[in-house]
Amino acid sequence: MAAVEWTGRIRAQAEALCELAHACARRGWVPATAGNFSFRDAESGRIFITASGLDKSAITPDDLLEICLTGAAGADCRVLAGAGKPSAETALHGVIYRDAAATGAIVHVHSIWNTLLSDRFAAEGAVPLEGYELLKALSGVDTHEHRELVPVLENSQEYVGLAQELEAALASYSGAHGVLLRRHGLYTWGESVAGAWRHLEALEFLFEVEARRLGI
Repeated sequence: MAAVEWTGRIRAQAEALCELAHACARRGWVPATAGNFSFRDAESGRIFITASGLDKSAITPDDLLEICLTGAAGADCRVLAGAGKPSAETALHGVIYRDAAATGAIVHVHSIWNTLLSDRFAAEGAVPLEGYELLKALSGVDTHEHRELVPVLENSQEYVGLAQELEAALASYSGAHGVLLRRHGLYTWGESVAGAWRHLEALEFLFEVEARRLGI
């Protein structure tokens, strides 16, 4: 497979994505080889995602794959350039890029707090976050009185079906800034790599505060 051909603008986004992954690793949010990260260049529409099975504390732009997502909800993934294989969860990125408006980057992490809360609120279908000042870090939110509902999906290794469930969740929770997979982890996104990082930091802070408040 050919190596990715980087332009200045796209390489800057790739480097920012790798820096985000390194920061997540330092915080213990991507243990072992967990997690996956991607970005979509707004001008060209090209999509890049981390190759599977890598230590996220040390990835570089050379560890990113350029991919083409086709089929229902982007379930069919073809690697256009780069070495390695994409995550089995790539179809979920496809759903988010298609259905979450103006998404430019997606982050998937496995933190202790999001894992615990996803299990605690699985029966309710969503984790409620309300009354916290840091909710204002989420795009479009301008008051601490906002009630954020983070949907929880049952975890599955059957990713075509899981992609369809994610599609339904994004439709039902149209204002959500993230989605949890039960006992698995969080997907969040933003208009850029920086926007996705802001949402990730805010949600993980809120998850920890809420879990501690509930005595989990």
